[in-house]
Amino acid sequence: MSLDLVSYTKPIELDLTPKTAQPLVEGDGGSYYIWLSSEVQILAETNVAAGQFILQPRGFAFPHYADSSKVGYVVEGTDGVVGMVLPKTGKEVVLKLKQGDVIPVPIGAISWWFNDGHSNLNIIFLGETSTAHVPGQFTYFFLTGLQGLLGSFSSELIGKIYNFDKDEVSQLTQNQPGVVIIKLEKDQSMPKPQLNITKDFVYDIDTKVPEIAVHNGGLITTLTKKDFPFIKDVELSVIRVKLEPNAIKAPSNLITPGIQLIYIARGSGKIEIVGLSGKCVLDAQVKAGHLTVVPHFFVAAQIAGDEGMESYSIVTTTKPLFEELAGKTSIWEALSPLVQQVSFNVDSKFQKLFISKVTENNNLIPPTI
Repeated sequence: MSLDLVSYTKPIELDLTPKTAQPLVEGDGGSYYIWLSSEVQILAETNVAAGQFILQPRGFAFPHYADSSKVGYVVEGTDGVVGMVLPKTGKEVVLKLKQGDVIPVPIGAISWWFNDGHSNLNIIFLGETSTAHVPGQFTYFFLTGLQGLLGSFSSELIGKIYNFDKDEVSQLTQNQPGVVIIKLEKDQSMPKPQLNITKDFVYDIDTKVPEIAVHNGGLITTLTKKDFPFIKDVELSVIRVKLEPNAIKAPSNLITPGIQLIYIARGSGKIEIVGLSGKCVLDAQVKAGHLTVVPHFFVAAQIAGDEGMESYSIVTTTKPLFEELAGKTSIWEALSPLVQQVSFNVDSKFQKLFISKVTENNNLIPPTI
């Protein structure tokens, strides 16, 4: 007899197909890319979002705030600079960014971004959108520029607020014709990073000691408020999975309520996800630039290709806890042998063989099988 345990509820059709971003703003100073929730509907359904800045050398993103909390990960670049005014502080902090850095951006924080280096600065932002105007998508509010907030108020109001005459109002609101991102001249000076406080707001996850490291398999690194107190302000956690060529991150599922949003930063491979009624909902090739969502309690595995694969993801909880389906800490090690025999319909000999195979590896499996 076949029984679908979710057939008594409305069927849920989830399209988890990995997607790449689309350009929203492009200019001399750089570009901003977005995954539109209208085209990637799973983002809206799970209330997560992603966006990406690519700032060219001397590229500058105007001061702005957003309607969602998020974390940025520096995919590439060595001399990034971010200025941030956190809510209720009335004080700007100026921080240095380089490849591997994670920087939380709390909701309501005013920030500007600048590339002071000689190569592109590439930052991926992943976040949660329960407070957003558009579920599954970040909305930004810029203070200056062609889309700036000040320029949209009446000249009369601006004049009274700042005690400006008409010419001064015009200079304040119309002198900057740029949109979102511009390129600064070489002789334009900018604030220098405060290196003494950068470590309080920025964390290099690429150099963090991993929780799991397997020779020829790869590593897994998790960043939570325990290691990095500032990340609690965005109520997210970050996970880095680096797989060696053809290695496997065994299937696991998040058992604390939350969504996992995965971005492929480098390399290529495959992601498999199994969901409701034990159905495979994703079996797809992925490459650098792809984004995919793992819904509540779904089980996901990552398989690296010939060049290896590196992913970064957020989890919408401050205390992520995963259940593993393979490895020395898997659920099979806890379940009694008799329960396994009955559940798999196998004899004790096969059950012992199964457990011996399960415990041979960690949840990172080198390409030896």
